[in-house]
Amino acid sequence: MSKLGPSPSTPRPRRAVGRGRHREGVRRAAQAGLGLALAGALAGALMVAPAGASARPFVDGLTTVTRIASTVPASGTAAGDQNPYGTAVVPRSVGDLTRGDVLVSDFNDAGNDQGTGASIMEISPSGRVRQFAVVPQATATPAVGLTTALIALRSGYVIVGSLPAPGGQASAARAGALIVLNAQGRVVERFTGGAINGPWDLAGVDGGSHVTLFVTNVLNGTVAAKGATVDRGTVVRLTLQVARDQPPRITSERVIATGLAEHTDRNALIVGPTGVALGAGGVLYVADTAENRITTVPSALTRTQAIDRGRTLSKGGKLNSPLGLTIAPGGDVLTVNAGDGNIVETTASGKQTGSKTLVPDGAGDLFGLALTPAHTGVYFVNDSGSGTAANSLELLHWMHNGIRAASSGSDPVCG
Repeated sequence: MSKLGPSPSTPRPRRAVGRGRHREGVRRAAQAGLGLALAGALAGALMVAPAGASARPFVDGLTTVTRIASTVPASGTAAGDQNPYGTAVVPRSVGDLTRGDVLVSDFNDAGNDQGTGASIMEISPSGRVRQFAVVPQATATPAVGLTTALIALRSGYVIVGSLPAPGGQASAARAGALIVLNAQGRVVERFTGGAINGPWDLAGVDGGSHVTLFVTNVLNGTVAAKGATVDRGTVVRLTLQVARDQPPRITSERVIATGLAEHTDRNALIVGPTGVALGAGGVLYVADTAENRITTVPSALTRTQAIDRGRTLSKGGKLNSPLGLTIAPGGDVLTVNAGDGNIVETTASGKQTGSKTLVPDGAGDLFGLALTPAHTGVYFVNDSGSGTAANSLELLHWMHNGIRAASSGSDPVCG
C-alpha cells in the first residue's frame, strides 16, 4: 500500500459537502435542492477534444436508448451488489479485459447499503456479462464502496475509487483509497493518504508509461460537519509511472482546485464534486453537484497553485444537480442530472444547447457515463428501481431503420 505524504496544497477549512446514491436518497436530496454528487463518466472516461463545438448538439443526433445488460452480479461472494456508479470503456485487450467492453463499479451491496459494494462488472456491447473483480477492503474500515472514480488504462491496469461507509451510514464514511487492479482483476496496489480523501470520481490522460489522473475528493471535513455544507471539496492531480512488470506508482501529487461544496446527507450519503473531464487547451471541467453548476480549472495539466471554486462555466437552467460528466466529440460538455434523469449538453463557452431524457421520472438514477469507442453514442448506468432488473448499463445512440450505430472502433482517448 502506498501512502501519500502531506499535500502541497491543503485546502483551507470553509464549508463541507458530500455525496451518495440510493435512488430514493438521491431523489430526496435533489428535490430538497441539496444537489448530489456521484458518478461520473467519467467514472473513468476522459477525452481531449478539439477546440470549438459542433453547430448541432451531439445529443440531438442520438435518438434511442437501449438497455445493454444488468450490472448486478448473480453469484459469488458479492452477489447482489447494486447501485452502479463508475463507467469506463476498455481501450485494449489485455489479460482478461476485452477491448470495447465496459467496466461498471457498484457502490451498494445486496442489502442496498451505500458505501459497501465491491463488484466491478465487465459488459460487452452485445450484452455479455461477467464479474471482472470483487475488490477487498482497501483500509482498516470494514467496507469497500466502489465510487464513480473508475478508469481502464491501456497497460491493462484498472484504477477504482473506494469510499467505505460501514452499514451505509454517512457518519461512518472514511477516506478510502484508489485501488489498482491488474488485467486479471487482482489488486496490486492501493493509494491512500495525502490528498486522497473520499475519491468520488476521476478522469485520466493515458500516455502509456505515464498517466495523469484528476480525482475529485468529497470527505475533507464532511463527516465532522454532520450535514452542514463545507467548501472543502478538492480536485487532485496525480502523475503515475507505469512499468510493464510492476504496478503503477505515484510520482507527483498536487491539489489543483479547492473550495468545492460538499456535505453528508441522511438519504444520499454524500453530495460533492463528481464528474471530471479534460477538454481542449488543458481546461478541466468539473460537475459541482451541490452548487448545481459546471465549473472549470484552467491549465489543469500544468498549474502549480490551486484555484478556489474554479470558474463557473454554466449554472442552473437545464442543469439539475449534475453528476457524471464527459466531453462530446465536438468539445461540448455532457452531464447527467441527479435531479431529473436528463442528459444536458453545454458548449465550451457555457451555453446549454441540448438535452434529452434518459430515464423518465429519473431523479437519482443516473451516475457515470462514457462515450462509445467510435464516439457514436453514450454509455450510462441506470439505477431505476432496485435489484437485477433495475440496475443496468444502457446506451444512448443513433438508430435508423432498426440498425444501431456501431459501438466499437478505435478510440484515441483513455477511459
